[in-house]
Amino acid sequence: MQSEVVASRSADQRDLSRESRSGTPTLDAVSLAIIQQLQEDGRRPYAAIGKAVGLSEAAVRQRVQKLLDQGVMQIVAVTDPLTVGFRRQAMVGINVEGDVESIADALTGMSEVEYVVMAAGSFDILAEIVCEDDDHLLDVINKRIRALPGVRSTESFVYLKLKKQTYMWGTR
Repeated sequence: MQSEVVASRSADQRDLSRESRSGTPTLDAVSLAIIQQLQEDGRRPYAAIGKAVGLSEAAVRQRVQKLLDQGVMQIVAVTDPLTVGFRRQAMVGINVEGDVESIADALTGMSEVEYVVMAAGSFDILAEIVCEDDDHLLDVINKRIRALPGVRSTESFVYLKLKKQTYMWGTR
């Protein structure tokens, strides 16, 4: 992999991650390799990443900052909700009358809502909720989500056991 990445760099080592016509960043092989390194270990030192991808530590630091600034990636600590006091998780399917985006925007402002997707199919929106207990979950669904103007109906899928949670889909 390293030889492919090094060969893909231009002579002046400029960053080839730019925005495409659609406004989304287009990433070169070096940026993709940096992301892969960080997905394996988010605390990997820039010097070690540089050695793996053929850049200096400073160049890696600049690339990572640009990827963060562009919203391509985040570097975060992912916790197991149960171990930090959140005993109830659910996926809530929401059907909307009117503007789906305004409901999605309102959901993103709720601290208990971790994931919001506008979808095609049985539901207009899917929202993942993490709560302390069943009473907290009921309060969020009944008093906050169902109270939003335009919410027609909800269906809750309470998690019994979380078997897999990963963010390692790579850089395909």
